Amino acid sequence: MTDTAFSSLQLDPRFLANLTQLGYHEMTPVQSATLPLALAGRDLIAQAKTGSGKTAAFGIGMLLALNPTLFAVQGMVMCPTRELADQVANELRRLARGIGNVKVVTLTGGIPMRPQIATLEFGAHIVVGTPGRIRDHLQRKTLDLARLRTLVLDEADRMTDMGFYDEIAAIVRECPARRQTLLFSATYPDDIREATALFLNEPEEVTVEARHVPVQITQRFYEIGFEGREEAAARVLRHYRPGSAIAFCNTKARCREVVDYLRGKGFAALALYGELDQRERDETLVLFANRSCSVLVATDVAARGIDVAGLELVLNVDVSKDPEVHVHRVGRTGRAGESGLAVTLSAPNEKRFVRLIEEVQGQAAEWHPIAELDDVDVPADELASLAPMVTLCFAGGKKDKLRPGDLMGALAKDAGLTKEQVGKINIFEFNSYVAIDRSVAEQAFQRLNANNPLGPDYGSVKGRNFKMRFIQT
Repeated sequence: MTDTAFSSLQLDPRFLANLTQLGYHEMTPVQSATLPLALAGRDLIAQAKTGSGKTAAFGIGMLLALNPTLFAVQGMVMCPTRELADQVANELRRLARGIGNVKVVTLTGGIPMRPQIATLEFGAHIVVGTPGRIRDHLQRKTLDLARLRTLVLDEADRMTDMGFYDEIAAIVRECPARRQTLLFSATYPDDIREATALFLNEPEEVTVEARHVPVQITQRFYEIGFEGREEAAARVLRHYRPGSAIAFCNTKARCREVVDYLRGKGFAALALYGELDQRERDETLVLFANRSCSVLVATDVAARGIDVAGLELVLNVDVSKDPEVHVHRVGRTGRAGESGLAVTLSAPNEKRFVRLIEEVQGQAAEWHPIAELDDVDVPADELASLAPMVTLCFAGGKKDKLRPGDLMGALAKDAGLTKEQVGKINIFEFNSYVAIDRSVAEQAFQRLNANNPLGPDYGSVKGRNFKMRFIQT
């Protein structure tokens, strides 16, 4: 037994057996550095990246500190985005299987308050949410933190960057003074240190070394001029023709410029940045994940918490000024043992940031001339084939008790589609999204709508009529 084995922590056998079943055998560096301290009840400041195993690092200590027989909020995790909150909540539910009936509730914006209020009335052990929505519940007196034992601030630097500090401070004031506070942050500059000092009680500080880019990821740097960045991005995409790519920009203005240019050239591209409302954000992520969109143009903050399997290409349209952010961007491809490609465009004035990246990665950048990439027009049908699906949205969801099987049944029976022609089905509170093979999508729509008494935009599912629309990319 090694000192990085979970069995070295003297955990309850049932809990340890569940960890083993989930594939948790050896602790990651952040887990081995923080778990003993967290289990001892110490407050913590831990510098660690997304993907470093930090959810288990704070989740195990939180779960082992709570009393499952007491239906009161005993643990709370604050996250910067809805997507990260959902990921954290799902992982905590998996970890909790070794304890018993532990209820984890997600409280985030963009969805109605009433179902969340109803859920809280039945009691919860752990709350995971975004600062704005958590504060809303506290102001409405629908969330009681009197029995809170463990408070976690996840990605504290990002929450501060996104303007959540006042909400966080107000929430912390509602928490019991006698509690454990665990703060996880990718960076911990002096301004955040000063701002969060009042949240913690003699905390231990842990810094985990930055992750290096896996060897299976090929990185290529292309020098470009001060103009023509959007065309250079299109040239990279035309050359490599990825079915799934994230193009990172440093600002939302650049995101809009790049996505408009790419769409004008025929790419199925969508933008993801902080000003989108929750419905727009949900739809964008659904389309990207179900292969209706081949290029997601995003800012770093907006892309936090997104994990897309099989991502073929990361394109840094702008060089990140923070080399750690570059490593995090690039690390989104080449996962699960697969190979990946990361391309970075750099104007002459950005080369100083590339030198910082070289220092952090411990290797020289591999430079290539942009002229080596094919500069030919790609037919529209070939670009469309990079996103082989289109998404059909039904104006009905969980509130209408729709299930994936209901939609698949309608598409098979009424539209004549096979399982191979239907991709991912995502059901939200008020809407449902179905990915359909692009070559048969229009025909499927017409068959679903055939002779519908409510008009040309309605289709029948389980004997009920729902409005339908294609989401354009």
